Amino acid sequence: MSAGPEYPRPTKRLSDRDRASMLRVDQAGEFGATRIYAGQLAVMGDRHPYGRIIAGMASQEERHRQAFDAMIARRGVRPTALAPIWNVAGFALGAVTAALGPRAAMACTAAVETDRHYAEQLDDLGEADPELSTAIADFQAEEVEHRDAAIAHGAEQAPAYPLLSGAIRLGCRAAIALSKRI
Repeated sequence: MSAGPEYPRPTKRLSDRDRASMLRVDQAGEFGATRIYAGQLAVMGDRHPYGRIIAGMASQEERHRQAFDAMIARRGVRPTALAPIWNVAGFALGAVTAALGPRAAMACTAAVETDRHYAEQLDDLGEADPELSTAIADFQAEEVEHRDAAIAHGAEQAPAYPLLSGAIRLGCRAAIALSKRI
């Protein structure tokens, strides 16, 4: 049974302030992800079998962060003032989950690499900002790859996975809410 024809969603009227907030939180999220992977690699090292996987993800996250850094600079958007906190918190989260074991590190990746946040942003943007929409769509695809790789490498077999994953996702939602404004 067909759901019917697909109609384009009307583009919401986003203010410059809304787009600046979106860009600020995206840059902060990518920065946090680079710090999480840095913490994981600091504990696991590059000789661990998952080290190469994590290093590849970290490289992609660094590219995402650089793209958002450039957009922030070009558009004159103020980055989050919470970057020093995300620097320490991200590294600590990565290090702690890696210390719990490789599956816990993968559980952390599966929890933070969700495409929900980017999907909501794409819905909100519509066709209003092609540069930002294109970047978000491209990076969202890589986030999904990271999540899928983490699950394939045992994320769901981590000790207390539902609790660990839920706590990390809750922290991410809080970080997103704070980074939008501060």
